[in-house]
Amino acid sequence: MAELEASLDDIIPSSVLPPFWAKLVVGFVSLVCFARSYDGDFVFDDSEAIINNKDLRAETPLGDLWHHDFWGSRLTSNTSHKSYRPLTVLTFRINYYLSGGFHPVSFHVVNILLHGGISVLMVDVFSVLFGGLHYTSKGRRLNLAPRSSLLAALLFAVHPVHTECVAGVVGRADLLGALFFLLSFLGYCKAFKETGNKEGTHSTFWVLLSIILGAMAMLCKEQGITVLGLNAIFDILVIGKLNVLEIVQKVLHKDKSLENIGVLRNGGLLFRMTLLALGAAGVLYMRWKIMGTGPPAFTEVDNPASFADSMLVRAINYNYYYSLNAWLLLCPWWLCFDWSMGCIPLIKSVGDWRVIALAALWFCLIGLICQALCSEDSHKRRVLTLGLGFLIIPFLPASNLFFRVGFVVAERVLYLPSAGYCMLLTFGFGALSKHTKKKKLIAALILGILFLNTLRCMTRSGEWRSEEQLFRSALSVCPLNAKVHYNVGKNLADKGNQTAAIRYYREAVRLNPKYVHAMNNLGNILKERNELQEAEELLSLAVQIQPDFAAAWMNLGIVQNSLKRFEAAEQSYRTAIKHRRKYPDCYYNLGRLYADLNRHVDALNAWRNATVLKPEHSLAWNNMIILLDNTGNLAQAEAVGREALELIPNDHSLMFSLANVLGKSQKYKESETLFLKAIKAHPNTASYHGNLAVLYHRWGHLDLAKKHYEISLQLDPTALGTKENYGLLRRKLEQMQKKDV
Repeated sequence: MAELEASLDDIIPSSVLPPFWAKLVVGFVSLVCFARSYDGDFVFDDSEAIINNKDLRAETPLGDLWHHDFWGSRLTSNTSHKSYRPLTVLTFRINYYLSGGFHPVSFHVVNILLHGGISVLMVDVFSVLFGGLHYTSKGRRLNLAPRSSLLAALLFAVHPVHTECVAGVVGRADLLGALFFLLSFLGYCKAFKETGNKEGTHSTFWVLLSIILGAMAMLCKEQGITVLGLNAIFDILVIGKLNVLEIVQKVLHKDKSLENIGVLRNGGLLFRMTLLALGAAGVLYMRWKIMGTGPPAFTEVDNPASFADSMLVRAINYNYYYSLNAWLLLCPWWLCFDWSMGCIPLIKSVGDWRVIALAALWFCLIGLICQALCSEDSHKRRVLTLGLGFLIIPFLPASNLFFRVGFVVAERVLYLPSAGYCMLLTFGFGALSKHTKKKKLIAALILGILFLNTLRCMTRSGEWRSEEQLFRSALSVCPLNAKVHYNVGKNLADKGNQTAAIRYYREAVRLNPKYVHAMNNLGNILKERNELQEAEELLSLAVQIQPDFAAAWMNLGIVQNSLKRFEAAEQSYRTAIKHRRKYPDCYYNLGRLYADLNRHVDALNAWRNATVLKPEHSLAWNNMIILLDNTGNLAQAEAVGREALELIPNDHSLMFSLANVLGKSQKYKESETLFLKAIKAHPNTASYHGNLAVLYHRWGHLDLAKKHYEISLQLDPTALGTKENYGLLRRKLEQMQKKDV
C-alpha cells in the first residue's frame, strides 16, 4: 500500500489534507455538482412514486407502508412490481409532512444532502479498502491511504452517472440503500476495533449490527442486502488474510498442507461467515414472505433479451448490457432517463459488430481477475479483489442472473458499483504514475477528469430539473426509444401543443407498433380534434393487443358514443369496468351515454356509482343535479346538491347547479348566497352572472337583475338566452317607467 501512496505523491501533494478537511472538500464538491437540481420539478417516475402515492398522505395508516410496494400498490396485487422499500417511502412521507405538501424543493434538497453524506463516508470506506484495517492502541482507526482514499472519494463524488439518483427524487431509494450499505460495512470493520486484529477474535455485537444495517439497506433498495457478501469477502481477504493464489497452487500440486491453512482453521472467521449467511438467509426469507411468492410481471418491452427463445441470444445480450454499464462508468457522457423500448436493439447473432464490446469487457475483467488472484504483491491482490468485489457484488441483483429485471440498462443501479470503479481507476492512476516519469501529465489527466465530470454533473442536473428538458435530452441518446418519443409527446400534450404531440406519438407507435399507451394517448387527441375514425382504429388496435387495457376500452367507448354507435359504446364501457371494477371515470361516461339515450334511471345509477367510488367526482355530482333538475325532480336534485357540497364544499360548479335548483324552488335567499359564492370563485363566468340575473328577475330585484344581465353580456355578447331575458327585463322596466309617469 505504501507503494501506491508513494506513486500518488507527485499527483496529490505530500502535505495531504487532514481527514476532516479531506471530508469537507469531498462533501463540498459533491454538493456543488448537483446543487443545480435543488429547485427542479417532480419528473418522470416521481409523479407515480410521490404525487400519486397515497402512502405519503396522513390519512393512510403507517402500517400500510409495510404491506405496499414502492408505488403504493399492495404487494399481493398482480400488478405490483414487488419493489419493497418501506423505509424510503417513510422518508418521502416525512418530507411531505415537514414541507406541508408536495413541494419538490424539500425532496430534492434531501437527496443532494444524502449524496454529500455518502461521498464523505466514502473517504472512510476507501481508506479501509486501500490501506487495510489498523487501529492505534487507543482504538482510533488509522488511515494508511490518505491520498488514494481522497482521490477515489472525489472521483465518486463527481461521477455523472449518479445524476439520476440525486436529481430524480425516486433515486432516494438508491441513496438510502447506499448509505446503510456503507454503514453496514464500516460497522463490520468496527467488529475488530478492540481486538487488535488478533486471530479469531471479534465483537459479535458489531457483526450483528452490521447485519441489521444490511437489512435496513435492503428495505431502502433491494441491492442493499449484497453488503453482507462484501463484508464476507473483506473478512476473508483482509482479516483472514487468505491468499487465493497459494491455495490454488497447493490444490494443483495436491499439497497435503492445504488442510493446515490458517483461514480454514480460524473458528472466529467461520463463526462470522455463519452469522452473515444466516442473517442474509433470514432477511431474504422474510422479504419473500412479505412480498408474496410470485415474481413481478414484466413485459417484453421492459427487458426484451430476457424473453428471447435462444439461451445464446440471452447470454450475448446480457453481456452486452454489462459492457454498456461499464461504458457508462468509463465515459458517462451519453446518459438517458430510460434505455428500454428499442433503445438498444437485440443482438441476434455472433456476427453483430457489437459483440466486440462484450469481448473487450471480458478481456479487461479477466485481466483484472488474474492480477487480483495471481499477483505476487499482496497489497495489489487485495486492492484489486476488493475493487472488483465492490464493482460486481452490488450489481448482481440487476444482472438478470438470478431473476428477470424490469429494465435493460438503468443508471441508478450503478450508484454503488461506481465506488468499485473509482477504486480501480485510482489504483490504475497509481500504477501508471509508478511506471512513467510524466507525473504532471497524469496529474493534469486526473484534474481534467474531475473537472469534466463536475461540469457534466452540473449540465445533467439541469436537464433533470424539468420533464421537457429531460425527455428532449434523451432524443439524441436514444432516438430509437419509443418511450422517449412517447414522453416528449405527453409533455407537449399536457402543455396544449397537440399538433407536435401527435407527431411524437406517431413516431412512438412507428418504432413500437405494439405500444398501446401511445396508441391510447394519440387516440385521445384525435378524438378531441374530432378525427373519430382514426381514433377508433387506434383504440380498437390497442385493446386487441392488450385486452385488459381498461383506459383504452373507456376511450374507445367515448369515440363510439360520438359516432352514435351506442350499443358498441355501452359494450366498451362495460368491458372497461370488467377489467377495472373501481373505475369512476368510466361509470361517469357510461352515465352520459344513458343520458343521451334518455335512460335517466340508468344514468343516475351510473353517476351514483362514480361518486361512491370517487366522492370528489364533481362532474358526476353535477350531472345528477342537472338531470334531476331538467326532469322536474327538484326536491331530489336539491338533496343530491346538498350531499355533494358537503363532500366538496368549495366546488363553484356545484354551488351554481344547486343555486339554480333552489331558485326554481323559490328559495331565493339561499340561491342568491350560492350564486354569489360561485361568482366570487369565478367572477368572469358569464353564465353565473346570467343565471343570478334570472334569479333577481324572478325575485323582483329588477335593478340587480339588470346589473348582472349587463355583466353577463359583457363577458359573453353571443349568449342568446341572456339577450332575450335582458330584452324582457328592459321592456318591463320601460312599462313601469311609463306607469310612473
